[in-house]
Amino acid sequence: MPKIVFLQPLSDAQAAKVREAAPSWEVIHGKASEIEPGHLQEAEVICGWNDQVETQCLRPNTPLRWVHAWSAGVDGMPLARLHEAGIIVTHSSGVHPYPISETVFAMMLGFTRKLHTYIRNQLEKKWHHANVKAEMHGATIGIIGVGAIGTEIARLARAFHMTVLGLRRSGEPKPEIDIMYTPEGLPELLRQSDYVVNTLPLTKESLYMIGEEQFQQMKETAFYVNIGRGKTTDTAALIRALQEGWIAGAGLDVFEEEPLPPDHPLWTFDNVILSPHTSGSTLHYHDRALELFLHNWRAFAAGQDPEINRVDPATDY
Repeated sequence: MPKIVFLQPLSDAQAAKVREAAPSWEVIHGKASEIEPGHLQEAEVICGWNDQVETQCLRPNTPLRWVHAWSAGVDGMPLARLHEAGIIVTHSSGVHPYPISETVFAMMLGFTRKLHTYIRNQLEKKWHHANVKAEMHGATIGIIGVGAIGTEIARLARAFHMTVLGLRRSGEPKPEIDIMYTPEGLPELLRQSDYVVNTLPLTKESLYMIGEEQFQQMKETAFYVNIGRGKTTDTAALIRALQEGWIAGAGLDVFEEEPLPPDHPLWTFDNVILSPHTSGSTLHYHDRALELFLHNWRAFAAGQDPEINRVDPATDY
């Protein structure tokens, strides 16, 4: 029997769904560290990725035909080798819009209503107004990267009567976005926005897309939120922007170096909110990722290419 290998444990209900969809396939699942190398060597479909898969599967005459990344990002995978071997790669973009959009608004509201300051004051038992005055209602938000996550952020922003600016490679409009820009319009988006939210994947085009020039284009009262990828932002430039007051603050879930070292200066800023790359965490994660896989599985089992979230060799996303 051909094999599907999941590099994460499935619940009984989840495993039953896979077996129902793939009755003529052997389904292997479990902790990645406990999957036997022989299963990986024989797998035609793998859900997940780690170094062991690369060692066992990327070899001459591999039976591997399709890898479905259990994450939205694929920048840690050897995409060139996978493409060269003719292996289809898909990812789990679409799992995260609800939890990540909630994190973005938690950070934005925290800054606006000084909750991050009040939490620090609470620890010191200090009663202080912290000069809270700002409102988020009616402000302008600029969303860099309007995929599934950016679209959900835009939809929620409408509840706050915000003006919503967006940026995407194609510049194609979306009903949730008031003004859509192509990458050439990034300076204008930055100049207008009270909140700049980065949802970008890491690609050749997005590497260090936000740096010193971009932070200087932002309002001094604006907040920068990055839940995309750490290397889309020049950390040294961000630190300087925070130190010299080019921007008002930053909410960060992703970093160039993870975990963030204990001696990193970002820990020390009063105008920074940090979370440890957890904005996409949700108890619904595995169910949603599995539904994406099963949708693509139906096409794959019918002899067609998976149609959702297939990685384009030209862009690696």
